[in-house]
Amino acid sequence: MRFAQPPRRPRAENIVPMINVVFLLLIFFLMTARIGPPDPFEVVLPSTEREAPSEAGKTLYVSADEALYYDGKTGDEALEALAARDPEAPTLLIKADAGLEATVMAALLRELAARGIKEATLLTVLP
Repeated sequence: MRFAQPPRRPRAENIVPMINVVFLLLIFFLMTARIGPPDPFEVVLPSTEREAPSEAGKTLYVSADEALYYDGKTGDEALEALAARDPEAPTLLIKADAGLEATVMAALLRELAARGIKEATLLTVLP
């Protein structure tokens, strides 16, 4: 008398390599992403022929309608916070909208100089 062989269960797929790949991709994207707070308002940067080096520092945002934002403060409070910043702090980065008039930017730079800001870098983009 022959007994029938019991049916074999299909072998389970090994998903460990897939989990390893997913974690490697996650680590890659976390390491290459720039994680930071979003800009307080939309700023279209002016274009330039050469790229200026940007240092890691606090940024002054200036919109096309002359609104100021610096370190969580707006308007005159932003200018007061700039005046109170450490003189040894890195160069101030200015992210001004391309639609901002040059005369307004010049007046802002004079105001910053009067408040003790010796160096500032205007952020631009390549065309």
